[in-house]
Amino acid sequence: MITETSKSSALGLDVGTSRIVAARRADQDVQYDIQLNAFVSIPYSKMTENVLSKEGIPHAVEGNEIVVHGNESERFADLLKKETRRTMARGILNKDEPDSVKLIQAITTSLAGRAEKGQKLCFTVPAARLGAEEDLTYHEATLREILSGLGYEVESINEGLAVVYGELESTNYTGIGISCGGGLCNVCFAYLSVPILSFSIPKAGDFIDASAASVMGERANRVRILKEQSFYLNGHFEDKFKQVVGVYYDDMIQSLVTALGSAFQRGRNMPKLSKPIPLVLSGGSAMPKGFRDRFEKILRESEFPVELSEIRMAADPLTATAKGALVAALSDM
Repeated sequence: MITETSKSSALGLDVGTSRIVAARRADQDVQYDIQLNAFVSIPYSKMTENVLSKEGIPHAVEGNEIVVHGNESERFADLLKKETRRTMARGILNKDEPDSVKLIQAITTSLAGRAEKGQKLCFTVPAARLGAEEDLTYHEATLREILSGLGYEVESINEGLAVVYGELESTNYTGIGISCGGGLCNVCFAYLSVPILSFSIPKAGDFIDASAASVMGERANRVRILKEQSFYLNGHFEDKFKQVVGVYYDDMIQSLVTALGSAFQRGRNMPKLSKPIPLVLSGGSAMPKGFRDRFEKILRESEFPVELSEIRMAADPLTATAKGALVAALSDM
């Protein structure tokens, strides 16, 4: 539970491939600020620069271009029929984007601001992909450097574990937390708040968008906008767009369920559970109506080795991970 523990408010920061979400206390509630983790270049003019400043739209002037980052980047990209550029790909800093560090610094700074003295910040990092010896050191160290530079006392938390912290207080933080984001689906099984098993798979929202765009002859950015506006899962579509997106959603869910079964069957040092445990789904890619039901149907048809007490959506799938990071930050105060 988030309680008043210090005059200096802590901050939770979910640094996702698609969005960055900041969580902070506001009296007895939690306040969230969200920005797309993306940017786009538009032609420079003094008029445009003045209007963007007047509207409070985050941007920077780079020679004969204006770089718009955050939420408005998607709108400009769609109007100009361009793809947004991303600071991250598959859960970590985008090695193919030379401005990734500079732009993620700008976006995180706009959300977090400069710290008060002694203010703590906990940020999320992905788990290594299942079956891969992935080096996440550079990604984590770079984010730590950026956020420490703002004056925060910084700690990191696994993204799946953050879902557990944000959603499973009632079971003493025992259960499975899943974050279905843009670049990765992150999974963590925790027992009494201790992470026992964590992994990720690379099929997530970006995979759906890029795959559907390829089939439809459309831009991935456009697919994403339409998907977030109107898509839902029911398995029966006359609309080609929804049918194509539904195919790749099924592919993602099937891959996630297969990975869950494999990871739990191979997991070492698994505690003997005296009762069923909950599983919580979160993340932007889990938000379409019908996602939970489709996930449960596919999971129940598999030979999942752990008995579950429930499969439910997070109270707010888009902010659950940031909330968990805030819980972690407050626990250190």
